[in-house]
Amino acid sequence: MRHILIAEDDPHITSFVSRGLRAAGYDTTEAPDGETALILARSGSFDLVLLDIGLPGIDGFTVLSHLRGEGVTVPVIVLTARDSVIDTVRGLEGGANDYVTKPFQFAELLARVRLRIGDGEQRPVGPVLSHGDVTLDVRARRVTVGDLAADLTAREFDLLEVLLQHPGQVLTRDQLIGQVWGFDFDPASNVVDVYVRALRGKIGAERIETVRGAGYRLR
Repeated sequence: MRHILIAEDDPHITSFVSRGLRAAGYDTTEAPDGETALILARSGSFDLVLLDIGLPGIDGFTVLSHLRGEGVTVPVIVLTARDSVIDTVRGLEGGANDYVTKPFQFAELLARVRLRIGDGEQRPVGPVLSHGDVTLDVRARRVTVGDLAADLTAREFDLLEVLLQHPGQVLTRDQLIGQVWGFDFDPASNVVDVYVRALRGKIGAERIETVRGAGYRLR
């Protein structure tokens, strides 16, 4: 199993990223500050590092500088709220392999992780996803149930896409919020339940199962 280091001091972000990555089949370890991140990243135990720039102790730029200066070649994706061109260039020229600005949707982050970790072919997300008689054409943004087209809103489409990427797997409300709405969305909101109810009305209630106390899964 691929092992990813999450170097991030915000426990909310760390929690939702870790849960999402574990649901996608990765193992994760968390580092809440720069010193811990540097020690762990040097160990050679990780396939990729998600590195926040604003870490306490020593910041992400310094961690990255030490790693590259010592010849550590582990792929690094920088996570930061800083979106200026200067910071972007500094991160990339300092040896980062990619740069993701907060807030972000988990689906985007996962796609970048798969690309940088070199296993995109192992977990492909193709242009067409299907399960049973439900088919979703990602490129054309078209959904069919049997021989009938389903008219979905953009959010309903995104929600169904995530469920189709994990057929039979229970996805928690937090995981669905992170992948469809973004990590900064209010986790106390009932938006997932509202959209699941709407989606059931369009593709059939029996196709999305409620797992009490856990979340939802596509049957």
